[in-house]
Amino acid sequence: MTKLELLAPARTAEIGIEAIKHGADAVYIGAPRFGARVAAGNSVDDISRLVDYAHRFNAKVYVTINTIFDDKELDDVRKLINELYEIHVDALIVQDMGLLKLDLPPIPLHASTQMDNRTPEKVRFLKEKGFHQVVLARELSLDEIRKIHEKCPEVSLEVFVHGALCVSLSGQCYASECLFGRSANRGECAQVCRMEYDLIQQTKSKGEVRILSKKHLLSLKDLCLLDSLKELIEAGAVSFKIEGRLKDASYVKNVTAAYSQALNKIIKENPDKYERASIGNVDYKFMPDVNKSFNRGFTSYFLHGRNNTIFSFDTPKSLGQEVGTVKDIGRGWFTVAGISKFANGDGLCFVDHTGKLFGMRINKVENGRLYPLNMPRNLQVKTRLYRNLDKHFEDVLQHDSAERYIPVDILMDETSVGFKLTLNDDYGTFKSIEVECLKELARTHQSENIKRQLSKLGDTKFRLRNLNIAYKKNWFIPSSLLSEWRRMLVKDTELYVVKDSLKKEESKQNNNIHQFTLEELDVLNPVGLNIYNNQSWDFYENEGFKPSEWAYERNHQGDIPIMYCKHCIIYAMGWCLKHRYSGRNANDGNVRLINKSIEDKDSSLYLALANGQRFRLEFDCKRCMMKVYHS
Repeated sequence: MTKLELLAPARTAEIGIEAIKHGADAVYIGAPRFGARVAAGNSVDDISRLVDYAHRFNAKVYVTINTIFDDKELDDVRKLINELYEIHVDALIVQDMGLLKLDLPPIPLHASTQMDNRTPEKVRFLKEKGFHQVVLARELSLDEIRKIHEKCPEVSLEVFVHGALCVSLSGQCYASECLFGRSANRGECAQVCRMEYDLIQQTKSKGEVRILSKKHLLSLKDLCLLDSLKELIEAGAVSFKIEGRLKDASYVKNVTAAYSQALNKIIKENPDKYERASIGNVDYKFMPDVNKSFNRGFTSYFLHGRNNTIFSFDTPKSLGQEVGTVKDIGRGWFTVAGISKFANGDGLCFVDHTGKLFGMRINKVENGRLYPLNMPRNLQVKTRLYRNLDKHFEDVLQHDSAERYIPVDILMDETSVGFKLTLNDDYGTFKSIEVECLKELARTHQSENIKRQLSKLGDTKFRLRNLNIAYKKNWFIPSSLLSEWRRMLVKDTELYVVKDSLKKEESKQNNNIHQFTLEELDVLNPVGLNIYNNQSWDFYENEGFKPSEWAYERNHQGDIPIMYCKHCIIYAMGWCLKHRYSGRNANDGNVRLINKSIEDKDSSLYLALANGQRFRLEFDCKRCMMKVYHS
């Protein structure tokens, strides 16, 4: 039986608890320091509180320590890991291979996507170094995931299924460090990919040609693989990760619930093949809908091959859900053609004729007319509208919107001196108590009161499913005694966890390891190993890699790419020679010029920021990669 894990983000312990309540099998949360989202750190005490709650349902807590460290930080990292081990954290998500040279407690390690894990060779190498789970690169196709699983069937493969996409290969983006001295590999990404650029062609014969102005040419839509979960499972993935450690509670609640229900449907259709990695049922007080949470429009990215739906040049902001088009416009109001209902406080947005995104808050809805707080002057009839804030939906999510519980059966029987109560569930929990009690017949039927008192399990993780009263006489039992027996019955079962679920396995290296080369691991360049400390250097040297360069953050010298992207502007614009893609600009007058420049190498394409900084684009058509250089 294959266990399937839904892995949700937790900016805080409270959000992590909500993720578990809404169906997550595991959550990942930032440590006090050293996480790839520096703004999402949490104290050890808070993480401990989350661990205690998660383990009630056999859910797991993974802590991100996935930055690269300098030598002075390594001792603090080691101490922190020991603290996390003591509070029973289930695994660490890490990037820096220098950790393997430290004296660490036997806590499972997961290989962060920051390691750029996209080949069977890399995954096998990580397994041999003691990693228990590998987070695959976001850019992989189903076929690539399947091949990794076929060649490394013993490795737990984790894949991203929802949320924001990095345009560069993870761990291989140095743009933020280059421009602002803020390293993405050190948790301080400045989101250079969401900025506004001009696309410029510099030719020897014609000089500078500005092709596009003020477009978000590196900004991608958000990933959504809700409809591809079964394909991912069949390809070999077992952990399905929602991106969003900076997202708020309502986002995490909604998206987690949507994916949890989707996984449950697959399991229901294949009960002999799959099961959830955690235990318990969830009741929801809302209908999950990923379109109603923050999104830039959705894409399946490269899961089914290269396509023209991955980018969003007009805006990096949330569009939300399409709700119709403008029908009529009056003085301070407008109406919408469509079936959507609106409420005071809804947030709507639209892209105007220049390609700019504008938003507005609806102040009043009356007789089908929408009165925005500020009426946009550029709103026109037939303009397509999106709702990026659904007030009614958000109001529901601001309160208790789900309950997670374990259904239990209670058997009540009599003994010669009193009564015996037995509790059990579907996951192996079993507890029995015997109590002495003077028996006397009741004047009224007692079964309803017994059920009412034994059902009061609201402060526990249990919910009464069936009560079986095995004796036939109508014995009188005071409510106070029934309440006391109920508390005795559930005491010490609250922290019940499936056997061996928290067992820590020591990360041991295989003595018969294969010596890999940089080429076999498909490392793009020497700095791509992101070696930032001497322990990491020693690790790779001992493995026979013979490193030649420190991480970019430690050595900015050399003309190396600051981004490696599967997203290709040539393809997006409809100018791809390799794929012969006929896109939106296939008949543009620039096509012949662009194609000629690619073939003859007589010119270059640049991205330019408003402050004048330029980025040269280079196209590796053999590997379908776009490289970005700081000019």
